[in-house]
Amino acid sequence: MAFTLPDLPYSKDALAPHISSETLDFHHGKHHKAYVDKANAAVEGTALEGKSLEEVIKASWADKNMGVFNNAAQIWNHTFYWNSMKPGGGGKPSGDLADLIDRSFGSFDKFREEFKTAGVGQFGSGWAWLVHKNGKLEVRKTLNAELPLAHDGADALITMDVWEHAYYLDYQNKRPDYIDAFLDNLVNWDFAAENLKKAS
Repeated sequence: MAFTLPDLPYSKDALAPHISSETLDFHHGKHHKAYVDKANAAVEGTALEGKSLEEVIKASWADKNMGVFNNAAQIWNHTFYWNSMKPGGGGKPSGDLADLIDRSFGSFDKFREEFKTAGVGQFGSGWAWLVHKNGKLEVRKTLNAELPLAHDGADALITMDVWEHAYYLDYQNKRPDYIDAFLDNLVNWDFAAENLKKAS
């Protein structure tokens, strides 16, 4: 079955003014769609055709088939990123997730600092992640299309896209301002809590 471009989980103007409808138009409608189209073309007629997205990601990473991996992983990453945000999001989580953040990082403020540092410090293009591994939470950063699923199977809870096309129309070169907006106004802690339940 061919990969398809998933709908956004909200309207294109729902994240404004933090992320504009123009950014989502390009980011979802052009960039994400291009990854879907290229991944479909890359697996057509190969042993990977008809496999799940996760299977294609793992197999192409293991085989160092970067043409397939980059596009398949970016489909997964972007779909996860859209769900990592919601209108009226941001702030602090509650419940089990909040407790585990405190235990893993010392406090929410320490987590926030570490997550922002990962996003700002990712040289070039990539992603910042909050992941669950062995009963603890970790902040990670990955380059280009790389994701925890390919490296060691850690469970991703949220991700933040730090490729320039994620923020440049709205923030120009001010990546730290975009990261603040993501954490203060957009991050979907409900989605993170659901992912933690699945991982536990």
